[in-house]
Parts: sequence; structure tokens; C-alpha cells
Amino acid sequence: MKKEETKKPVKGNMGRNPKSFPAKFRYTISLNEIDNASFLTRFEESGMRVKAHFITTCIFNKTLRVVKMDKGTLDFYMRLTTFYAQYRAIGVNYNQAVKALKTNFGEKKALIFISKLEKATLELVLLNRQIMDLIQELEYKIYGVNLQEPLSNTANEQEE
Repeated sequence: MKKEETKKPVKGNMGRNPKSFPAKFRYTISLNEIDNASFLTRFEESGMRVKAHFITTCIFNKTLRVVKMDKGTLDFYMRLTTFYAQYRAIGVNYNQAVKALKTNFGEKKALIFISKLEKATLELVLLNRQIMDLIQELEYKIYGVNLQEPLSNTANEQEE
């Protein structure tokens, strides 16, 4: 009997940590078919995974942000991120080309090649400008605001 009396449950680091504010209260609502369909549509549009969290944000007027991304937009952003690596590679190649021209060719021949390289660089700058314009147009379509420009000029308005 002594063995049974000495065995006490050992509390260790097992199990889930208790929540600081556990949700203890539960409420139930009933919806008809039309309201349920509307609720499910709004829930899916929100992108949230838990219906209870969606309902509490709606009840307590917490900000609920819905961002819809279509496949074309997502593909555009993915391709845009690959441009960063390509621009870095172009910059490295540009530096190597100028260094090679400087060391391997005479002054006149190097100037001719550098002028051709300069024309290609200007074309690249124009292409970059077109890409930036497309990005701004896409941001305007998605968010309704041009994110590149300041939303308000409060500092300028106060000075005037």
C-alpha cells in the first residue's frame, strides 16, 4: 500500500498551455436558407478559416479586410519578383562588360561599344518605366488608390 500512496500524479510540461482568456460562453443562432447562403458567401469572401472568428469580427465591428486576388494578378506579381534577380544579373553583366571593354580595347573602340551599351541601357530604363506604370495601374485596380503617391498632403496643407 505504501507504493500506491507515494504515487502522485506528476505535473510536467505535458498538454496544452491554458489560454489567458478562454472562451467559455456559447451562443446559437438559426438562419433560414437565404440568410445562410448570404452568410456563407460573406464568410468565403473574407478568407477567414474559422466561422466563429468571422462572426465575432462582424458583431464587434472589428475591421474585416477582404482582398481578392485572381490568378492573373498573382501570376503578374510572381513574374515581377523574378525581374529583381534579372536586373541584378544585368547590373553585374554591365559592370563586367565595361571593365572588359576598358582593358581589352583601345579608347576609340571602347567608346563605340560603350555607346551601344548605353543605348541598350536607355531601352531598359524605358521598359522599367512601363513596368512601374503597369504596377501602379494594377494597384489602382486592386486597392482603388495609387500607393506610390501620398494619400494626403496634410503637411503641405498646413504650411499654406
